[in-house]
Formats: sequence, C-alpha cells, structure tokens
Amino acid sequence: MISHIKYKIYFLGIGGIGMSAIARYFNHIGLKVYGYDKTETDLTKKLQSEGIQIHYDDNYKQILKYNIDNTNCFVVLTPAIPKENMELAWFIKNNFEIFKRSEILGLLSKQQKSIAVAGTHGKTTTSTLIAHILKQSRLDCSAFLGGISTNYNTNLLLNERKSKDPLMVVEADEFDRSFLTLSPYLSIITSTDADHLDIYGKHKELKKSFLDFSNCLVSGGTLIVKKELDILKKLKVSYITYSINEKADVYAFNIIIKNGEYIFDLNYKNKIYKKLKLGMPGLHNVENAVAASAACLMLGVSITELRKSLKSFLGVKRRFEYIVKNKNQIFIDDYAHHPEELKAIISSVKNMYKGRKITVAFQPHLFSRTRDFAKEFAVSLSLADEVFLLDIYPARELPIKGVTSKILYDKIKSKSKSLCSKEELLNRIKFNKPEIFLTLGAGDIDMLVDPLKKIFLANKSK
Repeated sequence: MISHIKYKIYFLGIGGIGMSAIARYFNHIGLKVYGYDKTETDLTKKLQSEGIQIHYDDNYKQILKYNIDNTNCFVVLTPAIPKENMELAWFIKNNFEIFKRSEILGLLSKQQKSIAVAGTHGKTTTSTLIAHILKQSRLDCSAFLGGISTNYNTNLLLNERKSKDPLMVVEADEFDRSFLTLSPYLSIITSTDADHLDIYGKHKELKKSFLDFSNCLVSGGTLIVKKELDILKKLKVSYITYSINEKADVYAFNIIIKNGEYIFDLNYKNKIYKKLKLGMPGLHNVENAVAASAACLMLGVSITELRKSLKSFLGVKRRFEYIVKNKNQIFIDDYAHHPEELKAIISSVKNMYKGRKITVAFQPHLFSRTRDFAKEFAVSLSLADEVFLLDIYPARELPIKGVTSKILYDKIKSKSKSLCSKEELLNRIKFNKPEIFLTLGAGDIDMLVDPLKKIFLANKSK
C-alpha cells in the first residue's frame, strides 16, 4: 500500500470538507502536505495558515516547485476532480500512487476502533455530536467530520489521551459508494432516502449500498439504525433500532420546546433518562441526538457525561446555524439540499416560531438532483410563506437542457415566490425585512451570509 518512504502528500481538491480533514491530520503528524483546489475559500485560507501550501491554478508546473516525485509523494484524489484535470493527468503520466479520499479514510479506520455514521442526511450532525460527547467524556476520540464543529471550529479532532483502544469517529459518505472502504466497530444509518441517482440510477441500488455498508462491520460490531427504515428486513448483522416516533431499542419521548430549547426523555434499552436538553435546535436534531446517545452509551459514556455534553453541543457550521437572533429578526443558515432536509428544517422553524412569516432563499444543488426531485422540492419549499429561488449550483455537472430553477418555481404553492439572482436577493431582503429568514443550499449560497447579516443588523439599528 502506501510506502513508508513517502513523506509528502498532494491533495487534488484539498478544499473539500472531507479532504481538508485528512490533509490536516497528515499535516499534524508531520508530513509535508500540498494541494490544489479550484477556488480559494475561508477553509483553504485556514489550511494555508496551518502551514499547508495550496494553489488554485490547474497547471502541473505549479507542482514542480514542491520538489515532489513518485518516490517521495503520493496523491489523494476527491471524486469531485474531473477526469480532464491537467494535474491529475500529469500525476498519472508520471506514475504517482493515487488514492481516493475514501481509501485513505478506510486505512485510518482500520487502525482504531471506529464509529462510522452514514445516511443521506443527518450524518454530519450525528457524527459531530458523537465526537463532542466522547471529547467531553473520559473516553476521548479523534474525528474526521463532514462539517466544521462550532464547539471546536474545525473538522478534525485529535485524541489527546493515550488509550490502548482509541476511538475514531468518521462520517461515512454514500456518494460513489465511498463508505464501503470503512471497517467500523459501531455504525449508524440515519436515512436512506433517494439521492445521488446520477451515481446509483435507482433508489433500490442506493439502499443496496447501505446494506453493503452494514456488512462492513468488524467482528463483534453493532449497527444502530433508524427503526422506520425498510432496509431493516434485509439486515444480516447485529443491530439495535432508534426512533423519536415510536418505541424502539432506544427512543425519545415527551419531547417539548421550552425557551427555544428541545427537552426530551430518553429510553435506552428500557432505562429511562429524564429531561435531557439539546443545545442545537430542530426536531430532526433530536432524532440525531438519540442515535448519538445510543452510540456513546454503548461505548461506556456515563449518563452524567451524556447529559452535560448534549446541553453544551453548539452544532455544526451551516446546520441550523443562527446568524442573527433577536426579538424581531431570526436569520438561520443551513446546508439543506435534499427535499427531506428542507422539509425537516422548515417544519422545525415553523414549529418553533408559530404564527410568524417564514421566508426561504434556496439555491438548488446539481441539475440532476433538481430534475429527479422537482416535485418533492416544491412540496417542501411550499411549507414556507415566501420563497426566493437562486440559479442551480452546478457543482460537478454540466447543464441539462430544460432543467433550471423555474421547474421548481412552477410547482411551488407558496403565496409569494420569486426567481432572482444573488444581487437581487440582497436588494429584496434589504427592503422586505423578513422576520424569519432561512438561507438553504449546498452550493455557494453561504457566500451571501455575511452581506445578508450586515443587512439584518443595519435594519435592526433603524
């Protein structure tokens, strides 16, 4: 596999949330880390401040200045890098060892007792919460996260205590079947809704990949799975179920909202723990917290440690993140880009702020996803009182004829809806002054958060 004499690593697509966590890890253990990404972002700037050299021009001549060759360096590749990338072609031509990000994560997961969290949504919050609980307990852990933890302001956590049996938390990505490289001791499946049909073709193929993932458990391992999922009937591994809707091996009940805080009772294998408080809002996050609690209690976290950690959890950047929160205005930013995710956050906000007008700005992500789930997107977005639709963010795709944000616009039933550019959105918000406002999407809509925040704060001062 990776030769020990190779002490340099080059990351193609280093700015990705999963890639950057691995880059940080290798940088931390003393290897020389370099990388390319198409766009400079706050995250890549942070990596550079940590000593990692990055450039943004797809040109193999940029690589030469790092004094690397196939005897001292290997390459880590993200699936987002197109095949026509010139640097990738140069590495192939010069016989470099090239590994997918998932292969590297798979190797790392074999070295420690791993907790892998999978699901078409919910995995980032759940894995980050598990990591937070373990860090705050006597157990500790390392973690490779799919988002920036608000508590720690990073996507990489390192185990700070010496242990004979160190724990590692990883987000298990179903895209491109990446999670099948992992070897977890505990695994969690939060959801198997249809997604990535550009990769899988049919929903049943996606579900099959989750079944394959469940079989990646090491001997003696356990799967924690949402009880409502229909893959339960086909599981061939040891598992326990969790839920917030019905009785399961682990479930929440008596869920209430008090002063914007979610409080619930937890039944863990017929033991009742009362009035647990979750520091992050959203009913769907209570569900994530039940899965995380089940994992941590199984690993030996005490109920006292669990209770304290749930309350102190601040969430993940761009997951139900409050940007502005005062008596008259609420501005929340979220990564939601799937119909079920949109439904979950809009429904939670409506429940928390009953009777108040909900305005949503949504940037669709991928032409194929917009085409495949146009009806479902429209149903979820119609839960809002007012909807602003931005253009589709293409990510790795080329445009598909006839697929634009208008196909969602035509189906949305909200009384007020608009197609607009980013500049138009800023102007509309400046004059509309929404009381409850959400920016949703996985593209670059987050670039609007700071200018929108300034508009909200300026409106408040008037």
